[in-house]
Amino acid sequence: MNETPNEAPHEKPNEAPHEKPHEAPHEKPHETPNTPSGERLALLQRRLADFAAARGWEPYHTPKNLAAALSVEASELVEIFQWLTPEQSARVMEAPESAHRVTDEVADVLAYLLQFCEVLGIDVLDALAAKIERNELRFPVPGTSTPNRHSSE
Repeated sequence: MNETPNEAPHEKPNEAPHEKPHEAPHEKPHETPNTPSGERLALLQRRLADFAAARGWEPYHTPKNLAAALSVEASELVEIFQWLTPEQSARVMEAPESAHRVTDEVADVLAYLLQFCEVLGIDVLDALAAKIERNELRFPVPGTSTPNRHSSE
């Protein structure tokens, strides 16, 4: 179950109900398309934390609960593609209804991932950069000389 106490059954903890306006613009930091991506990510992460705090959801935002919620949302994304052919899946963003569903589920996955990282003190961009570096060493470009590594390392 992905509900948190004090919310309507159709709402998810990281989503604002569609009928209710967001907090006034002066109450939250703003991100714009010109904001550097790392700063924009931090601002969005802060908004998620503030959203949960304002509703008293911090006690429920444990690493275990957030990991489970992340898994559920990732499964909802997979569900969209479950019975599509590879060709259909490549065109999923062409239809407004399916594009909206995919976009919403991607947002849910990212929201829970950012909340998970916030709770555990993980800098998501640093973690990703380090993982890419390790993968570049583990899986060198064919024809380059680097030590042999096995995919399980």
